[in-house]
Amino acid sequence: MSRAHLPRFLHGLIIGLTTLIAGCATAPPEGVTIVNGFDLKRYEGKWYEIARLDHSFERGMTDVNATYRAQDDGSVTVINRGYDLKRSAWKEAVGRALFIGDPQQASLKVSFFGPFYGGYHVIALDQQNYRWSMVIGPDRSYLWILARDKQLPDNIKDQLVKHAKAIGVDTSQLIWVSQTRADD
Repeated sequence: MSRAHLPRFLHGLIIGLTTLIAGCATAPPEGVTIVNGFDLKRYEGKWYEIARLDHSFERGMTDVNATYRAQDDGSVTVINRGYDLKRSAWKEAVGRALFIGDPQQASLKVSFFGPFYGGYHVIALDQQNYRWSMVIGPDRSYLWILARDKQLPDNIKDQLVKHAKAIGVDTSQLIWVSQTRADD
């Protein structure tokens, strides 16, 4: 790792450790309802990031997507990939997710840094077709809107933003992710 990337790495590590030490790093935020009747087999595959709240680990990235694969041991492999504009290169991180409780409740903990886990909670989902979802982290400063396609209809985006705002997320801070590069 180059010295130029060390401060960003340390910043992410410090945030992760602080969240862990603060406790409940994997629990959903208080007052947030998690999707029930979740089916991991239907959720598997590639999702495109439509919008997110800003965080150092994705800052400056476009064309972000996540691929989820169920494993035989009940865990989920998570592959996050995006295009780093500053480096003009694709960047990828592989993680592992585990259900916090009942696998039919969409509440997981995910780790990209060894033993450090953060919450991954599906709070909105197209339960009929599994075409879009909205995920919140351990607090209201982590939010992602995901879709199976690179674009999401405006009425669905509006519905999800309204939902996020209703649970106390600062939706004015959402970053609408460019999805213009071809998948490699």
